[in-house]
Amino acid sequence: MVSASEVFCLLLVAILWGGTNPFLKKGTEGIEGVQKDNKLLQFLAEVKFLFLNIKYLIPFLLNQIGSLVFYFTLASSDLSLAVPMVNSLTFLFTLLMGTLLGEEFGGKRAVLGMLLIMSGVTVCVLSSVSGTDSAGAHNTSDL
Repeated sequence: MVSASEVFCLLLVAILWGGTNPFLKKGTEGIEGVQKDNKLLQFLAEVKFLFLNIKYLIPFLLNQIGSLVFYFTLASSDLSLAVPMVNSLTFLFTLLMGTLLGEEFGGKRAVLGMLLIMSGVTVCVLSSVSGTDSAGAHNTSDL
């Protein structure tokens, strides 16, 4: 059975991943100005640019916390529910946060997409809950 804590953790992961994506994009602005002569120095200069850039580093760390929560939640969650739920809601939260930051929204098609995402996630959660309830009821009747 899907517990409320699992759903909360998966929702938290989607918020952390989706909410940080637009900030990560903004945090990388200016990296194209980093120019070095060889590929190794270029790579090191870009890493230095990113990890000394607080506008990138804080969203990156929050994003990684989301990855840790996801990893630990997978130990007790059904993969067929957890992965689609987190991935689709991450997209939704990326779109919402990007809109709050002034990025273009996408119009009616974006709204339709969000409604379809929410409908799909709802069906996944409900089928997981009702599927485990009926399986549990079947197992208890065998006793």
